Amino acid sequence: MSTSQIKAGAGTGRPEAPRQGPRKSAVERRNKIVLSVLMAVSSIAMIIPFAWMLFTSVKSSAELALFPATFWPQEWHWENYAAALDAAPFDLYFRNSVIISVGHTAITLLFGAMAGYAFARIKFRGAEIVFLAFVAMLMIPTYTKIVPQFLLVKFMPLFGGNDIFGQGGTGWLDSWWALIIPGGLSTAAIFLFRQFYLSLPKELEEAARIDGLSEFRIFAQIYTPLIKPGIATVGLLTFQETWNNFLWPLLVTSSNELRVIQVGLAVFQQLDNTSWNYLMAGTMMATVPMVLMFVFAQKYFVQGFTNAGIK
Repeated sequence: MSTSQIKAGAGTGRPEAPRQGPRKSAVERRNKIVLSVLMAVSSIAMIIPFAWMLFTSVKSSAELALFPATFWPQEWHWENYAAALDAAPFDLYFRNSVIISVGHTAITLLFGAMAGYAFARIKFRGAEIVFLAFVAMLMIPTYTKIVPQFLLVKFMPLFGGNDIFGQGGTGWLDSWWALIIPGGLSTAAIFLFRQFYLSLPKELEEAARIDGLSEFRIFAQIYTPLIKPGIATVGLLTFQETWNNFLWPLLVTSSNELRVIQVGLAVFQQLDNTSWNYLMAGTMMATVPMVLMFVFAQKYFVQGFTNAGIK
């Protein structure tokens, strides 16, 4: 520090802070411009697939056969959406997807929040071992659990004509039980809820216990209302995962009345021919609910991931 800076700060008892020169301001402006350009390019790269899907959904079959392919439609055929709805009962598929997604989300939010609160705020013997087992389950790939889950569903005792030993019938296959129960709760949801509950101060719990509140009232009335971003985050992720699920509903259902919208889109995919315009029209209709949910829950969704630190 120079002598002049020491003298300037002598009257206040502390040295004067060095001023930022124009060089640093120019560097900050340049960094902001570079960051803005990168974010704009990333946003355009993310929008292009959705734009391609929209434009493909309104093209004619003849235009889709052109080479090289056109990006902007020569003619806009909005009737492709009506034709896609007529090709399959998408209103039924849409209803089934909504029921299953809402069911999974409700089960996950209820029982996942309870389990996360128990791991975060309740001390019991073997809690660390049980939690480590849950964390280990996160490392198991989803598709490796398909066969065991299918066998559990098929040999479910006393369902679908099965006896008490799970033999002789179909169990939960081709039923709402198979669509809702197996995927009703995920380990990732419990882990996220635990992190949200750990981020809250312990003083709230101690004050509630002094006032005589029970454990359930502390969970339901004190802590849970404070983790709205966490609830929105887990709920949106669960709904999105269930809505886009294709393999499990395809395996456990055979009747058309239980098909979901992702399985219904396969009607446009054939070995010898694929109706890309109808397929993209159906995919657009299947994508809109998730986009709207993210738009309305974006604030809580971002806050949830920002505040879900590991404690």
